[in-house]
Amino acid sequence: MKGVLLSADPNTQLVDATHEIPARDVELGRLTLARYWRRFPQGTVHLAVVDPGVGSDRAAIAVESEGRFLVGPDNGLLSPALLLPNARTVRIPIPSGATPTFHGRDVFAPVAARLAAGEPLSAVGVPFAAPTLHRTVAVRVMDDGGIEGEVIAIDRFGNAITNLVSRPHAAVEIGTRRIPVVKSYASVASGTLCAIVGSTGLIEIAVRDGNGASAAGLKRGSKVILVVRS
Repeated sequence: MKGVLLSADPNTQLVDATHEIPARDVELGRLTLARYWRRFPQGTVHLAVVDPGVGSDRAAIAVESEGRFLVGPDNGLLSPALLLPNARTVRIPIPSGATPTFHGRDVFAPVAARLAAGEPLSAVGVPFAAPTLHRTVAVRVMDDGGIEGEVIAIDRFGNAITNLVSRPHAAVEIGTRRIPVVKSYASVASGTLCAIVGSTGLIEIAVRDGNGASAAGLKRGSKVILVVRS
């Protein structure tokens, strides 16, 4: 993919945002993209490929949103940009010679190169009105005032990212455990299970110098409850 981009323009500035999304994990890719895509300057082209449906009839798309471009598969990965009201989307044609196992190289990278060269969105595809949208699952307010959420992703450090947003004096309940929300990893001793507000703004279950998901027995979809300490 980099070879395609640099062949189109050897002066292209390439930035590797991450190569650490587990294979086929579209949801973690979506959450990761949400963290960073608007932190780059307007005019940036984001090429995002987590594509378990490669070679199928899933659409290939390019999006213009907030003055930036995103190129990738239509599987929910690009939802952070698609959900904004000014987003425009086109469907990219699949070249006849594209390998069905590597659209990143043969479909997405060439289009990203064209957008980086200044071509308008309308030049790389046809309007696409119904892209696939994924949203983070909503929390549920319980009768006792607690907020039930769930683990929505687990990162490479073993931090279990939830859909909970912290409140003052909050703690997280996992089964019979009550885990305080702390300011930083340094707030607890090495090996201690804790809850922390991560860079997404969401609460993560972590272990300082360890794997929080394993220590707490969590996986994607595991229920967690936010409570306010009395």
